[in-house]
Amino acid sequence: MTDTFVALGFAIFIWWSSTGIVILLNRMSKTAITLSLVISSLLGIGALVGLSHTAYQTGVTGAYCAFTCALLAWGWNELSFLTGWITGPQKTAIPKSTQGWLRFRASFNAVVWHEIAILLVGVAIVLITWDAPNQVGTGTYLVLWIMRTSAKLNLFFGVRNLSEEFLPTHLAYLESFFKRRRMNAFFPFAVAIASFCLWLLVDYASQPLTTPSQLVGAVLVGTMLALAILEHLMLVLPLDTTALWRWAIRQQQKSNTAVAFDARVPAALAPHLDPHDKSLQVN
Repeated sequence: MTDTFVALGFAIFIWWSSTGIVILLNRMSKTAITLSLVISSLLGIGALVGLSHTAYQTGVTGAYCAFTCALLAWGWNELSFLTGWITGPQKTAIPKSTQGWLRFRASFNAVVWHEIAILLVGVAIVLITWDAPNQVGTGTYLVLWIMRTSAKLNLFFGVRNLSEEFLPTHLAYLESFFKRRRMNAFFPFAVAIASFCLWLLVDYASQPLTTPSQLVGAVLVGTMLALAILEHLMLVLPLDTTALWRWAIRQQQKSNTAVAFDARVPAALAPHLDPHDKSLQVN
């Protein structure tokens, strides 16, 4: 039971903190963003090396290491996209009147290079861990990949909460590809299938013949799946989807306020004014 709670807590903490860190990194200066991309790329390469090493480790430590390596590889995908480094050829918003195939094609072109990058990393992980006893890393990456794809499709088809606050300024045009509606026909099927897979993982972890490392691996992967299901539910429930990462998003809002202030005040006066002084704000 201790192994279960430790793995559960570890996965939840990593999910929460890593999301916030990616949001913060993407709101820093261009130099810091470039440095973070370089570091993330090195960590991503190291993660692939780590997965090749842990693939044949059958202990509890191997399960945690494989899980962490998969998250580092996925983190590179996320950071490269949110910084605008790897997105797609479509970099402008589309009119609200755009419908059907034209809307789908434009939406796909906005993320196509990112999707190809995810595919290549995923194929590399599958090949590295092929027929190896430790599949925690592969399972983690596949869960993240499939559930993120499902989330993108739901945003395209339409949901209540678009979570546009997570988009940095340079990716604001992506909001034009989303649709706001109470729910779409694809959503319940996506959640039902994911919930069934989660039940299979829970059942596997509950078997008496399951080893400690297999238990930990199932809990780690299952927790990420459960959190992904939670994220899906937050798309349609009347909840504040940014509440858990308000501490990171608040930094973006402060940065945007400072930038907007500088743009509206003459350059000769800007150095002498305090952007937090409400008496000087221009309406």
